[in-house]
Amino acid sequence: MSLIPVEIDTPDIMVELGVLERNIERMAAALRAKGLRLRPHAKTHKMPEIAARQLAAGAVGLTVATIGEAEVFAEHGATDLFIAYPLWIGPRQAERLRRLAGPVRIAIGVDSVEAAEAAGRHLGSAAGDIEAVVEIDSGHHRSGVRPEQAVAVARAAAGAGLRVGGLFTFPGHGYAPGMPAKAAEEEQQALGRAAELLAAAGFELTRVSGGSTPTAELTGTAELTGAAEQAGPSALTEVRPGVYVFGDAQQLELGRCTAADIALTVAATVVSRHEGNDATPRRLVLDAGSKVLGGDRPAWATGYGRLMDHPEARITALSEHHATVVWPEGVDLPALGERLRVIPNHVCVAVNLVDDVAVVSEGRLVDRWRVAARGRNS
Repeated sequence: MSLIPVEIDTPDIMVELGVLERNIERMAAALRAKGLRLRPHAKTHKMPEIAARQLAAGAVGLTVATIGEAEVFAEHGATDLFIAYPLWIGPRQAERLRRLAGPVRIAIGVDSVEAAEAAGRHLGSAAGDIEAVVEIDSGHHRSGVRPEQAVAVARAAAGAGLRVGGLFTFPGHGYAPGMPAKAAEEEQQALGRAAELLAAAGFELTRVSGGSTPTAELTGTAELTGAAEQAGPSALTEVRPGVYVFGDAQQLELGRCTAADIALTVAATVVSRHEGNDATPRRLVLDAGSKVLGGDRPAWATGYGRLMDHPEARITALSEHHATVVWPEGVDLPALGERLRVIPNHVCVAVNLVDDVAVVSEGRLVDRWRVAARGRNS
């Protein structure tokens, strides 16, 4: 069991360096074996040190959530960035994109004729420096258009002066029990159909982009059936997982990682303990609440996070600075002052709550990394 270094004051986010690097290499190798390009989503970690390791392992570029994140990673040497959301471009956003597009290959998501036309209007002569990637709704029903609508959006983008480079989707409905394989299959079907329609309309696609941590390693495997299996890995050219670098409690419950794959935990201290009685459960309270763990809890999750070294325990409540943990019968309660490792439910949220993280190797504090893109939400 890894120790919490004595130099760390709780609560504090810790990243296990060896596990992180193993996760990065494993995903890179898995996708390389399938002939797929890896473009990891940097919104998960927001740290240049991790992005550099992903690129060194073979990633073709980075995915980001906002122009602000793109600016941060460009400042740290990234040269190929995809803002994988449908942006609404006004004058200020256009100016920022123009500055980025000089040294960096920039792609943006579009999912409407109106957004494509607004982007072209405000980018002006720089529109041709920006690649437009049409977003397809493959079943998550957030943003994106149906495959049959992709040609209209692509034509609007081309008419506005943007370079139409391809298609993308986010199979976010894979973040639920029993859903990753189904979401991966629907992703392949939707992207494959949209790609056929755009090719028939005369568009040359260089990017068909999908993937999430629950679905990334399922692409083109025997776990998929029907039309998706027949399409094979060629339906996609690249995938964009993010959480895989750290793992989190959601991925653990979905069976998409194991405890050995968890690279990020929150160090916390037992500040209160109660043996319980007929009216109250056995429980302890940790000094790590929603302001460091985040408050995400999908309906199917069994708690607000997990304890790395006590998988039978459950975090049943969060306040801003404390977590209530119900402790199983027959297992000794930790002592007051004992330090435990908490796995956040949604690691992307947790990272965005802190200024820096402790980097740990074999129980030793070896570095601290700044969360450089924290708060760059626009």
